[in-house]
Amino acid sequence: MTKFENKASFTRRSVLLGGGALVVSVGAAVSLDTVLSIQQAGAQGAKPPLTPDQLSSYIAVNADGSVSAFFGKMDMGHGLRVAIAQMVAEELDVPFKAVKVFMGDTATSVNQGGASGSTGIHFGGKQMRMAAAEARRVLIEMAAAKLDAAAANMIVVNGVVSDAFNRDKTTSYAELIGGKYFNVQLDWNKKLGNELYAPGKAQPKKPSEYKIVGQPIKREDVAPKVFCQEDFCTDIKVPGMVHGRMIRPAVAGAVPVKVDEASIKDIPGAQVVWDKGFLGVVADKEWDAIKAAQKLRVEWSQVVPPFPNQASLYDHIRKAPVRKSEVEQQNGNVEEVFKTAARVIEAEYEWPFQSHSSMGPACALVEIKDGEVTCWSGTQKSHFVQQGLALTLNVPLDKVRVIWAMGPGSYGRNDADDCAMDAAVLAKAVAKPVRLQYTREQGTGWDPKGPASTHKARAALDVAGKVIAYEFSSKAFSRVDVNTNGGHPWDTLAGHTMGVALKSGDGFGVPAESYAFDNKKLSWETIPPLLDRSSPLRSAHLRDPVGPQIHFASESFIDEVAAAVGADPIEFRLRYIKEPRDVAVIKAAAEKAQWDARPSPRRDQSAGKVSGRGIAYAQRNGTRVAIIAEVDIDRSTGKIWARKFTVAHDCGQIINPDGLVKCIEGNIVQGVSRTLCEEVTFDNKMVTSIDWKTYPILDITETPAQVNVVLINHPELPPTGAGEPSIRPVAAAIANAIFDATGVRIRRVPFSPDRVKQALS
Repeated sequence: MTKFENKASFTRRSVLLGGGALVVSVGAAVSLDTVLSIQQAGAQGAKPPLTPDQLSSYIAVNADGSVSAFFGKMDMGHGLRVAIAQMVAEELDVPFKAVKVFMGDTATSVNQGGASGSTGIHFGGKQMRMAAAEARRVLIEMAAAKLDAAAANMIVVNGVVSDAFNRDKTTSYAELIGGKYFNVQLDWNKKLGNELYAPGKAQPKKPSEYKIVGQPIKREDVAPKVFCQEDFCTDIKVPGMVHGRMIRPAVAGAVPVKVDEASIKDIPGAQVVWDKGFLGVVADKEWDAIKAAQKLRVEWSQVVPPFPNQASLYDHIRKAPVRKSEVEQQNGNVEEVFKTAARVIEAEYEWPFQSHSSMGPACALVEIKDGEVTCWSGTQKSHFVQQGLALTLNVPLDKVRVIWAMGPGSYGRNDADDCAMDAAVLAKAVAKPVRLQYTREQGTGWDPKGPASTHKARAALDVAGKVIAYEFSSKAFSRVDVNTNGGHPWDTLAGHTMGVALKSGDGFGVPAESYAFDNKKLSWETIPPLLDRSSPLRSAHLRDPVGPQIHFASESFIDEVAAAVGADPIEFRLRYIKEPRDVAVIKAAAEKAQWDARPSPRRDQSAGKVSGRGIAYAQRNGTRVAIIAEVDIDRSTGKIWARKFTVAHDCGQIINPDGLVKCIEGNIVQGVSRTLCEEVTFDNKMVTSIDWKTYPILDITETPAQVNVVLINHPELPPTGAGEPSIRPVAAAIANAIFDATGVRIRRVPFSPDRVKQALS
């Protein structure tokens, strides 16, 4: 039995019954009579529903005084579990180690949006903080009634409540609950997902009262992962389970027209599942499923290869019809000012398709038994997978349970949700639990891709070199050709291959910054997908969706304008940035990096190996980040080493500085990889970057020697997200450092050795 298998039998009641414990569910303001009446109802066995308006949906106090926090998001590697436990422990006045966070199980948590948009603490933590504060408030009222004392006189230390004026009067949270449920509705805003908010009457603590929040408590889950002591989604097994493999076409868009099931008749237990374009096999043993997938003879439909030559990708984007356009910011009269400008500076930038390239391809297990569906998945968004499974299998939502199990990583919409839907189709067809494991080729070749894009920028200057107008526009594949999750069949490969009506979405974005140009216009355009159904180049969210490419272009261009007027890149930015927190992160990074104020590029290097520094900055949903990159470049090989980064980071209130620093370090490493290495390759038939050789990522020998982080804490402000903002300026900081070192501006990512050598020549 694996650890995750044990979790399969986990219920809220079974957790809370350890030692006779039951849940505390409290919400709006309650009088003593109300508390006692609710206590009596609980003694009669009433159980609160799992709904967003019940506090029992978020917080449980066990018989031994420990606390269970039920969280509708999940920790995809940033240590979110620790931060949420800190917030809950702080508000309840219990020890940090007394709190255990249960994440992403649709049977035990409500839909708080999953891992999405760097909102784990920003929105998810906000709700858990309010829930814990409300639980403490009502428990204090209960304690005051029991001790015959005023609630205002109650103090709580480590879950023990006492009268401040008579310390002999004490009781504990465990004693107060007494195995009873307390059901009082919270003030739910009637929203699900990231925006869910359901406070009670209580106000959370003031930052000056914090004892646990703000402490650098370290994660305890790293060693078990490293030493193979923790199961992953791939390790889950259930009785009667068979193994599945999917079969994809060699030419994108082709569908099976003839399948020779007799070609695998010699493989024990092998079965074929074929429904329109959906084709997979199952077998009792995993190796047999692999052999069946390799041996099955399939005749595919003849289709015209759907993709352009990769060399013409950006020309295709420029010439493609616009499906949607949007001006997100406009002030002044940009067009008129450009007509009278003393000087106009223009540039264009290009960004490729990129893959999630998770450490391992997706795996999912689906069991359909007695009309109920259970799925184990490494998805970022278990509640949306629950919805997608219900629609795919045509079963009621409440008959589907999705259990989040640690997977190989994600950071956006990788292949996990598609795998869950494929596994469900297989399981329904063979009437057995199916463990579906994608291959590396499928995980990298067929995952939804970060969209390719082009970006144009121009600036109008007056005779004194002041920017009097600025325009930035992007033209790209949509960030939501398929949506951010597998909640609808039209967003999954299973739905696409089985012929559901399509519903492609449109969206992109604009730079997030505070340059106060008098005349400014920021806009985007999206184009149709290269192939509308079952495409290995369908585009969706990849970490900080479209943020890296937009800010690669916009912050590179700001540097270009600074160089054109002979200004230091930081001094130039500070002429126009007006938001104090933005100014603060830039100055903090400059101070930490000991920035030498001068224009770029350097004029003192002529050797074969040169070095440079570059600055870039961005906002993201309330968070501000400034990054200074220092790079070394070998002119003879084109090899770039992004040697050192200085990061100033302001995400409001800091919950756990240790976890935050590690999160930022991870952003930097992945950002360097996406800047220097990563590019999806394809021919006119299919994606050809399908493994680590054809889709290389940064290896450990190429990582930065130093990542120095300056944390700017604002305990008086709400915490905002940290999971993605610091990846946003990385590419531009490196590009600007390359220019500083060489005087050459590279406007297409990735900065591969061949591309760098070509640019330098």
